[in-house]
Amino acid sequence: MKNKLLKLLGVLVFILIALVGILYFFQEKLIFFPTKLAADYRFMCTQPFEEISINTTGNTKLNGLLFKADSSKGVIFYLHGNAGALDTWSDIAKTYTELHYDLFILDYRGFGKSEGNIHSEKQFYDDAQAAYDVMKQRYTENKIVIIGYSIGTGPAAMLAAHNQPKLLILQAPYYSLIDMMQQIYPVIPTFLLKYKFKTYEFVKQTKAPIVIFHGNNDEVIYYGSSIKLKKFLKPSDTLITLEGQTHNGITDNPDYLCELNTILNGSH
Repeated sequence: MKNKLLKLLGVLVFILIALVGILYFFQEKLIFFPTKLAADYRFMCTQPFEEISINTTGNTKLNGLLFKADSSKGVIFYLHGNAGALDTWSDIAKTYTELHYDLFILDYRGFGKSEGNIHSEKQFYDDAQAAYDVMKQRYTENKIVIIGYSIGTGPAAMLAAHNQPKLLILQAPYYSLIDMMQQIYPVIPTFLLKYKFKTYEFVKQTKAPIVIFHGNNDEVIYYGSSIKLKKFLKPSDTLITLEGQTHNGITDNPDYLCELNTILNGSH
């Protein structure tokens, strides 16, 4: 009986070690779900746009799309979620160009036509900064609005903390990925997580106005994440609760569109 228990314990320990190994060495595959596009893929967008190549460390090239608005007031620098690619993310462009803002959307490494693979948090941040630097060559920073959605909220907050944009908008942000793991997998040690994405640290450092949008029915990034972030907001910053909103579809939410129109028309 004792031998059987020892064997069972050994099997359980082996399984646990294997699971920990998978989590540590393959966590990119658990966080990012890119759609890959061929290098010669042609975007079929219904409004004027420019395809932009961003040079990063290691000579890896990232792909981005810049959509042009009539009578442009500036540019929205948009960091999208953890899945898909620009062939579908480009669908949001009309929402922002109709508000007379150009829209730049970046595909992360391994997404769409962007080369390479994501392998560290610092690399992820450096890539976002490289793309932002390209936009700074085209627009003065007082005309750049940064928007991050879901996984993009961490790097968006980082950019706002380390630069001087006009405004930071976070859609369904996480407090940190450490906090997310504690909520979803409380038994897994957080030191295994290579991607900390401490959004709260960057929010504390951001001098630009901040507006957070979060649905109180979000089933992916719990609404309490934004409640936690709220304590780091400046008195002039805002948390806007989208009643009944789930994780997806924020850009199409009528309340979001109404508030966004007010925000971009000069209330912040």
